[in-house]
Amino acid sequence: MTGWKLAYHANCWGALGGNAVGVTSITQLSYRTFGEMDRAFSEIARAGYEGVEVFDGNLLDWSAAAMRRLLAETGLALVATYSGGNFIFDDILPEELARITRAAERAAELGAPHLVVGGGAKRFDGTRDEDYARLGAALDRVKEIAEARGLRAHYHPHLSTIVEGPQDVHRIFAATEIDFCPDTAHLAAAGGDPARLIRELRDRVSYVHLKGLQKEPFAFTPLDRGDVPTGPILEALRETGFAGWVCIELDAWPDPAEGARLSMEYLKRA
Repeated sequence: MTGWKLAYHANCWGALGGNAVGVTSITQLSYRTFGEMDRAFSEIARAGYEGVEVFDGNLLDWSAAAMRRLLAETGLALVATYSGGNFIFDDILPEELARITRAAERAAELGAPHLVVGGGAKRFDGTRDEDYARLGAALDRVKEIAEARGLRAHYHPHLSTIVEGPQDVHRIFAATEIDFCPDTAHLAAAGGDPARLIRELRDRVSYVHLKGLQKEPFAFTPLDRGDVPTGPILEALRETGFAGWVCIELDAWPDPAEGARLSMEYLKRA
């Protein structure tokens, strides 16, 4: 894995959610982990990772100075922040982009190289063809926001959005210039082959979320546990000449520190 640097997402150290005020104020609707970021960062560092990714809500909870101190104390680099939006509704798009801009500015202030977004709302009455064009245009706006602040922007296909399976993935990346952040578990859960998608979209992959998946009962797992072998994914990244940050992610695990260690142990063997 020469040329790869390993980060871990801080989202496992508490329940996942969002700001409730966002129900009535779109510009305040951010992702967050309801947990202690100082504990998360310390345990991520002890597991041997060099970097950390955080949700936009958790990032903005801290002042830039306080977050900078926490990163220095733990020896971690802030690699990315994760945000998102509906992205298909013209009336609220400016509010969503304003929120993403705030997160991008803070991430850039702290030296992060990447901005990741997910989204693309599913309508109550079904997805329309034009929703993909609107999502693609919004993602190009996100790319502009990121690049203006020295960040590289990525779209993360995600279950519960209009971009889940392989056909959706190819459709959206034909409609936008933003980079592709493959989440290996989400892609596999939607019926995709993560290794194949990495090869097919190799020129768009500059940041990766690695995660394990158990299909029955549905759960995300540490790497190479469950039903999606990690080895072929790592081989695809090697074959395509990937270099840069790989972020290991695990949305929930009884002992978050153990989950981080298990994935690191696998990566050392691999």
